[in-house]
Amino acid sequence: MTDRPVLLQTIALLPSLERALADTYVVRRLPGPGPERNAFLAERGTEIAGVVTSAACGADAALIGALPHLRVISSFGVGLDRLDLAAAAQRGIPVGYTPDVLNDCVADMAMGLLLSVARRLPEADRYVRAHRWQAGGHSPFPLGRQVSGAKLGLVGLGRIGRTIARRAGGFDMELRYHARRAVEGVAWAHEPRLLDLARWADFLVIITAGGAATRHLVDAAVLDALGAKGFLVNVARGTVVDEAALLDALKRRQIAGAALDVFEDEPHVPAELLALDNVVLAPHIASSTVQTREAMGRRVLDNLSAFFEGRMLPSAAAN
Repeated sequence: MTDRPVLLQTIALLPSLERALADTYVVRRLPGPGPERNAFLAERGTEIAGVVTSAACGADAALIGALPHLRVISSFGVGLDRLDLAAAAQRGIPVGYTPDVLNDCVADMAMGLLLSVARRLPEADRYVRAHRWQAGGHSPFPLGRQVSGAKLGLVGLGRIGRTIARRAGGFDMELRYHARRAVEGVAWAHEPRLLDLARWADFLVIITAGGAATRHLVDAAVLDALGAKGFLVNVARGTVVDEAALLDALKRRQIAGAALDVFEDEPHVPAELLALDNVVLAPHIASSTVQTREAMGRRVLDNLSAFFEGRMLPSAAAN
């Protein structure tokens, strides 16, 4: 027997984080979906005091309901759309996550994607590797789009959105943003209508929350408003963009291009999207740096430590 709290780990985490968890807690690994998971929850569910999960995996109402003595959830990541906050709140279970520590890296990634698609950097890399440059002037590399001084529209102005906005200032970009309500204390112009923001912008960067409320917020009408000279960058959630409408807009050159770190059905990316030259694609890596992932791991531990020591969680989701 042990007096150490028992945690349920739902997904593989950083080895350093897993070691730190094992040093302090009794850690049980959740089996994959199916009979083995059902049997595990029936046998061990009453032991579990905390769940350690990730933004990609989450914790749904069924899992929460199968753990009658669950007291806290600590999630590795900033996304909350796969965490059933309502089910947790109904039981009075606090939910910790890892905001702030990844703001800089996600903002860096957004600007990197923006530069890559505007200046056609992946396409230029392929051009050189295929020895087309050495071939002379028969197929000169096409011109890109200047970023400095361009108009940047942000869909969302939370922690990461404001960090992106500060990065854009270094490029002398004019900036406006769309959110449900104006954000107090910022100098950037609020655009109440997303369609109007898209019509104005040269680059439309998506950095709003995922979930049902924002599903397909960027649809065919928004893409049409962005227009043939406009670029879309998504570092939020794939569900915010209607992927079928985006694919159609890219194929018809209705918009100039897109740079995507997220997709509707990850890790599955439509084959037609892979075949296009006017897109830059990344495998959901906006926060994937050694420094940021270590900071996220520390925040997961800090949230758990605070709870079991009777203190407020450093980063608690509003539920």
